[in-house]
Amino acid sequence: MKLRFPKRLRRLGVLLSIALASGSWLDAAHADATLDRVKARDTLVVGVVLDGTYGSLDPVTRKPVGYNVELGESLASHLGVKFEAVEVTPPNRVQFLQQGKVDVLIASMQYTKERDEILSYVPTPFEEIGGSAMVHKGSGIHDWKDLRDKPVCVSQGSNYTKPLIEQYGAQVKAFKGMPEALLALRGGTCVASVHVTPGIQARLASSTGEWKDYESPMTTQLIPSPSVIWVRKGQTDTVAALDRIVKDWHRTSFLIDEGNKWHMPPSQRLLDLHRQYAANKEN
Repeated sequence: MKLRFPKRLRRLGVLLSIALASGSWLDAAHADATLDRVKARDTLVVGVVLDGTYGSLDPVTRKPVGYNVELGESLASHLGVKFEAVEVTPPNRVQFLQQGKVDVLIASMQYTKERDEILSYVPTPFEEIGGSAMVHKGSGIHDWKDLRDKPVCVSQGSNYTKPLIEQYGAQVKAFKGMPEALLALRGGTCVASVHVTPGIQARLASSTGEWKDYESPMTTQLIPSPSVIWVRKGQTDTVAALDRIVKDWHRTSFLIDEGNKWHMPPSQRLLDLHRQYAANKEN
């Protein structure tokens, strides 16, 4: 006896066979959860550090503002969704991302192999930044090698910890964030405080005069590294979508304009990337 199936079921069977053969439905079962969640809630949640370097709270509105905040707003705009900023700190930013409290991190995190082992990142960097040291004027510190066997303040989770210890023999003391580390410097806990160069430069150039007795004497930056956007491990669809946006930033002068707006002159690497992508519209 020959079984006859309704035409609609036969068509579904054909589609299922094709899907299984091609692997497309299997791929869908393992699809990128981050983009799906962003689309479902119609909002991109970005973790940002608000320590005064790349972002801060507006004293009037109490809303996050700054360089990293505006990069996040641009990501959301390109994706066609709303934007939400969530404050993170160096000690908790990776945890917030892994726990799903934020979708992406634009949070003062340069590329390192150690971070690459636990997170995924957008391969096209949006800047290249190294570390600088703030010291008291007259400290006698003029070079990185002068930090050997001396106490040096950093933020918890800083990628400058390893080179300070391994290359320069410093005694590193980690604090919650840059404000706390700089406060420790003022209190004499450390002879130097090492952080991203824009953060050091901004404070030394401040018109308040708060740091008039301090300087950044080193002529070279510590391990200049790509500034990248971080996502949860394996979120390949999100990485691809955001990489297209970052490349679009480089085609225009968006990143250069943002840096100048927030008193962070573009690095040579950023200028080179702008020329590269502006000249090749297809990348």
